[in-house]
Amino acid sequence: MRLSAMGDVAMTVPVLRAFVKQYPTVKITVISRPFFKPFFEGIPNLDFFAFDEKERHKGFPGLLKLYSDVKKLKIDAFADLHNVLRSKIVSLLFALSGKKRATVDKGREEKKELTRTENKIFKQLPTMFERHAKVFEELGFPLDLSSRSVGTDFPEKAVLSSDILEIIGNENKKLIGIAPFAQYDSKVYPLDLMKEVIEKLVQNPANKILLFGGGKKEIEILDSIAESFENVINMAGKIKFQQELQLISNLDVMLSMDSGNAHIAAMLGVKVITLWGSTHPYAGFLPFNQSLENALTADRNKYPKLPTSVYGNKIVEGYEDAMRTISPEKIVNSIQSKL
Repeated sequence: MRLSAMGDVAMTVPVLRAFVKQYPTVKITVISRPFFKPFFEGIPNLDFFAFDEKERHKGFPGLLKLYSDVKKLKIDAFADLHNVLRSKIVSLLFALSGKKRATVDKGREEKKELTRTENKIFKQLPTMFERHAKVFEELGFPLDLSSRSVGTDFPEKAVLSSDILEIIGNENKKLIGIAPFAQYDSKVYPLDLMKEVIEKLVQNPANKILLFGGGKKEIEILDSIAESFENVINMAGKIKFQQELQLISNLDVMLSMDSGNAHIAAMLGVKVITLWGSTHPYAGFLPFNQSLENALTADRNKYPKLPTSVYGNKIVEGYEDAMRTISPEKIVNSIQSKL
């Protein structure tokens, strides 16, 4: 399988956990960037193949080498869960060699209908998890993704290292993660309102807030927030990625935008409250095993053109403040209901 961006990769993990449980005699090899290897650790019958996009597997000649490298593993079928040019080329090479292949249908036309400003068709589309499961079904492996089937397939909470405990302490508090950023501004909850959310949460001394993000600018903002409140700690830039996964697995709840952090928390079995601005969970990106009531969306009565984008990269004039219709009180109540 060929995987890429963080959220995309995280969304495959629950599906693969369901697969190995329902087909314990089948071996899976995941092809992705080395950075994502920690996502798949501990999954039985699953090997990880590191895709070297900068050197060995760079460009079209590199894809030929990738095909040659993976072919040596004697695979029987190729599941393309990414559906981009590179994965299509490798998938085609396997098909030409007589192997079964199936490619995820991302539903691009349906998503255009959902996000266009005129003649919008506002309806729930298949989730990415359902779309991934369809790929395996086409290869002869139908999957049951119901909570009855996969609700217990999440990994155990990780044992936190001394490095992490030195930062967050070892008190018996409710750990609330907050990931306030996203790739596009239209998906980011206004910072002044987020501070109100944090202020309300820290009024309860039983709560501890852990902030997540990355990049110099985000770290500076998170540091300034953490310095303003008791029981608020910025984790960005302080621990390694694998340690971050361990910490997230210990959260009682995660508050996130429509972003990769939401899918990481969900793949670890954590309850996730998501905030949606220009995007909407109907496009199929609601985190795994989370109900729609956990997804707080901007007011479509006031902003009827929502959702205006699948990924948040389109800006519609006059919709800049759409997320302000999600009140801090509503967010806090949603978080508290999960604790």
